[in-house]
Amino acid sequence: MAAGDRTVLQFSTQSTANLSAKVHPLVIFNICDCYVRRPDQAERVIGTLLGSVLPDGTVDIRNSYAVPHTESAEQVALDIEYHHNMLVSHQKVNPKEVIVGWYSTGLGVTGGSALIHDFYSREVPNPVHLTVDTGFRNGEGTVRAYVSVNLALGDRQLAAQFQEIPLDLRMVEAERVGFDILKTTSVDKLPTDLEGMEVTMQRLLALIDDIYKYVDDVVEGRVAADNSIGRFISDTVAALPKLSPPAFDKLVNDSLQDQLLLLYLSSITRTQLGLAEKLNTAAQIL
Repeated sequence: MAAGDRTVLQFSTQSTANLSAKVHPLVIFNICDCYVRRPDQAERVIGTLLGSVLPDGTVDIRNSYAVPHTESAEQVALDIEYHHNMLVSHQKVNPKEVIVGWYSTGLGVTGGSALIHDFYSREVPNPVHLTVDTGFRNGEGTVRAYVSVNLALGDRQLAAQFQEIPLDLRMVEAERVGFDILKTTSVDKLPTDLEGMEVTMQRLLALIDDIYKYVDDVVEGRVAADNSIGRFISDTVAALPKLSPPAFDKLVNDSLQDQLLLLYLSSITRTQLGLAEKLNTAAQIL
């Protein structure tokens, strides 16, 4: 497949109507891990995206795996047999996960992307192309999603146009702490559990301050009231358990003691396994 057979047009500011995607952080971590472990001569990593299409049309990307390939200015070659074997293995574990698209590392699309997208278009209708900027060209790891639309003049196909679609990165707070570290170009050390909790609490306090400011502005008449926001705030406050400060402190302390007990038991287990391994090695030597 020659890269010059098509002209690729990229419109990063446009989006396709009624089509969006959401990606789980596990996919981003897998892509970054594959990029770190790539062969020395490889400039980028590509792979298959697995997930499902929700009833509202949103593409839910939940898993991925890398596909070996060779790429030059003239052609792109995929290991199709490896791709199909990996797909069969994944579907034995998660039969509901199907191919929803493919990914590549780098910022935006390239000429060879149209050729790879054409292959995945034969695997699944309207695949999503996910790009992860592992080079940190904008100072952070930019993640974008595209779909391809064929441009034709009559019966003659002229080009493949990639259009960016809305992408939602779904994660819980524990995953967000790791993703924020992943986006930075360098870190001195990974945060501990307490440091991660501290960052999460600081973000929560900042959100509470924003809510206080919004409510004060509405009361003072500086901002027009929004009924939907008011109902959301009311439902959030109503969902909080009514606990006295002593009861809340006891709940936190009991949970902390349980976690410390688990850490202690896991440490004892690791020590016992290490001793058993050394005794087994010594017995084999003797």
